Amino acid sequence: MDTHPSLEDQVTPLLKDLYYPSESDEPVEFISCYLNQPEPLTVSQIKDWQMVPPDVFVEEIPEEQFWQPVVTEQDWYDDTEKARTEHFRQLRQLLEQHLTDRQAFRVGTIEVDLLLIGKQPNGERAGIKTKVVET
Repeated sequence: MDTHPSLEDQVTPLLKDLYYPSESDEPVEFISCYLNQPEPLTVSQIKDWQMVPPDVFVEEIPEEQFWQPVVTEQDWYDDTEKARTEHFRQLRQLLEQHLTDRQAFRVGTIEVDLLLIGKQPNGERAGIKTKVVET
């Protein structure tokens, strides 16, 4: 019997009150994905999985582009922002420990869904999702 907590059980406490900063700070949520093939996910598969209309722009981005805005502490950060940065660093470390073959995707142009998905040891894909607003 497997007594290890699931990745979702480990990630969820880190997501409480955690918001990805942009023009509108949005919550971060755990996601699981039924696409379990060994090959990397494609933009087309992301569109199908997320039920994105064909005319909506989707692109794969470097994983670092997902993390950079939230794990880089700025000189002017107050204690709340420093705590948020530390929470994102813990989240990143946890996902890097438990997910291989991680991929990041941007879905949309102004209200952008950000997805970070990787493979768990059992082969199933999971990750996190949030939204950023860029005008």
